[in-house]
Amino acid sequence: MKPRIPWRKRLLVRLLFTSVLIAVCSVAATAWLAVTTTTSALEEEQGQDLAADNKILAQLSGYAADHPDWTGVQHTVRALAAKTGRRIALTTPDRTLIADSAPHDTPLPPRPAAAVDPLHTDTYTESGAQLSGIDPRAVGPFLLTAQERAKLEAVAQKEQSCFDRFGIHATVQHTPSGRPHVIVDDARDAPLELKVGCGNVYDESTADTRDALDYPMPTETKALDALTDLARPCLRARDLDLGGKLSLTYDTTGRTPVSGAFLVTKKGIERTTDQTAKNCVTGARRTQLEPYVAPAAELFLGIGDQTAPRFDMSRANKTKIVGAAGLVLAVTVAVTAVVATRLVRPLRALTVAARQPPELHVRAPVRTRDETGLLAEAFNDLTERRERLEEQRKAMVSDIAHELRSPLTNIRGWLEVTRDGVVDPDPALLSSLHEEALVLQRIIDDLQDLAAADAGTLRVHREQVRAADLLDQVAAAHRVAADAAGVALLTDAQDTAWLDADPVRMRQALGNLVSNAIRHTPADGTVTLTARRDGDDVLLTVADTGKGIAPDDLPHVFERFWRAEKSRSRRTGGSGLGLPIVRHLVAAHDGTAEARSEPGKGAEFTLRLPAAEAPADVS
Repeated sequence: MKPRIPWRKRLLVRLLFTSVLIAVCSVAATAWLAVTTTTSALEEEQGQDLAADNKILAQLSGYAADHPDWTGVQHTVRALAAKTGRRIALTTPDRTLIADSAPHDTPLPPRPAAAVDPLHTDTYTESGAQLSGIDPRAVGPFLLTAQERAKLEAVAQKEQSCFDRFGIHATVQHTPSGRPHVIVDDARDAPLELKVGCGNVYDESTADTRDALDYPMPTETKALDALTDLARPCLRARDLDLGGKLSLTYDTTGRTPVSGAFLVTKKGIERTTDQTAKNCVTGARRTQLEPYVAPAAELFLGIGDQTAPRFDMSRANKTKIVGAAGLVLAVTVAVTAVVATRLVRPLRALTVAARQPPELHVRAPVRTRDETGLLAEAFNDLTERRERLEEQRKAMVSDIAHELRSPLTNIRGWLEVTRDGVVDPDPALLSSLHEEALVLQRIIDDLQDLAAADAGTLRVHREQVRAADLLDQVAAAHRVAADAAGVALLTDAQDTAWLDADPVRMRQALGNLVSNAIRHTPADGTVTLTARRDGDDVLLTVADTGKGIAPDDLPHVFERFWRAEKSRSRRTGGSGLGLPIVRHLVAAHDGTAEARSEPGKGAEFTLRLPAAEAPADVS
């Protein structure tokens, strides 16, 4: 039963969870950023709209303060709409249309933005409007005649010239009624004599100076008398009427009449702070100004010519946002599921192939060229190598059995005929049996060396060795075999070639090469051993003049139990273990072994080993 992977461990589940998490975080971050940006933009836009709305309301209130009705307001409304980009509509309190910048069939917004009433306003920022709620531009009967304006203007210009002569900066400003006022920037620092000399009059009753321009003109006196008569019933009802007349005062800028600062009498000036008196005077002013200003109207504002709100977080909008986020999440999950499925499919095929019995050597299909495809190719390469190793293992077992069977069969046969008395155990027979035993011993020794090399336990005892001495020792050991085969054995070594190697193991490696060379070299041939320096390496070469190795066989010469001629026996062709042992012995000395050959010209085996410095006591 194959093991089941828990759901939380499955790659598909992990990919889906990761994609969902990323999608949720992305949607949340995007939503937060959108809300934050939109909120900031809306707040900024609302601030701009509020400033524009206040400007619209202020201009329309000024129009109402200066006109007794709304007859010509349509032109002003359209000009403001074109300038501000807003839809502007004016209606009476009962929603009768007065003026509209949009077509007449366009419905009005559901609620008015403000009321336009110059007698009841809080949009104008001057102190007079703040105190009385009356637009200071609504002057009504207080509007000066042209002659009065000219007279006051001459006085104001005279005062300004007087201050200029003394180096005091002064400017002339006008109230909505047309009255000029001289504003001195540093009037507090100017001496009393200068103030009086430049047009101020000293009032002994108040011990203060008063600007000559502050005295009312006939038009203002007439309006003040009328205002007094209008305010008297209210003041008398509240026991505040002392029988005097109202006089006109201005705020500290000299520009705006302050209704709450009207004096009841000269003796009762301190009672002007009474709020009840202020309310009576303000009510009287509204009554007095009512015929001179336009009636109250409702102001409607919209976006251009549209009436729909610009942004509304209604249920429908929320549904749209949630739906868009859900759609993004669903698309992300669907795409991830498709990608994950395509990614997991080759992995599953690879898992199925890996679980098959080793002897079947099943390969995984390669459908893509991505990482999973490369993994499948690597698995197939591993399967092929395992298959080759399995074939080599079987061949090695067969070769070992064959190599051991021949000498054992010989030994057993001779022992059996000797036991049966067929032959006598003479010295020749004993010598033959001894030779067969040596063959078995050499095979076992070779296998033991290969096993140690494969296990990494092949030990070498390094010491400084002269390459020339090493070649001489190997040549001496094989001189008898070479002479018997009619082969000349030569050596050629440089005196500067030194090795840091195990001399016993190196003689074994070179001995295997020399034995092979003598065995494959015909009579009157030559086997040459050379040693020379090649940079930081020493090259040990064993070359023969035999028939050589075929190009197809050359890549296999270092494989175990390999023979160029399969029919050759142990005595004539060796066991096929000598060259693999050479390769392992050289590798244990951090070197390499290679073979070169041309058919009919012999073979050459080269061992490349790290060079060593000659001992100090060797010249």
